[in-house]
Amino acid sequence: MYKNVLIPVALDHETLVQRKLEVARHLLTDDGRITLLTVLENIPGFVSEFVDLKIDNHLTDKVADKLQKAAAGDKRVGCKVVTGKPGVQIASYAKENKIDLILVGSHHPSAQDYFLGSTASRVVRRAECSVFVVRDDDS
Repeated sequence: MYKNVLIPVALDHETLVQRKLEVARHLLTDDGRITLLTVLENIPGFVSEFVDLKIDNHLTDKVADKLQKAAAGDKRVGCKVVTGKPGVQIASYAKENKIDLILVGSHHPSAQDYFLGSTASRVVRRAECSVFVVRDDDS
């Protein structure tokens, strides 16, 4: 059983959130806590020159709202949005917040993922705690 479970939520894997929450609740101690975390990548400098709006703030609020909806009022579930490289930030957040299990989602790997690596594989390599990979049902 785990006391602090981190569930990274990628914008392109939203369909896995409820499934990961179910798994986390089964693995959680009675007084445990789940954190839904989304990592937004920074906009490159050469692109930000052409953007007039503060996209980060607007997008952060939208993503935080989606995470709150996914939590569905469960008091054991907290939500956090950070910026940076997902594979690095997830492992870093876990270490800084004494997470003892990271529950990542992953689609079925392709040759491209094998050569380039996915966020899930980066988290597995960098995390100092246990990592549980939940596969997408789509083949």
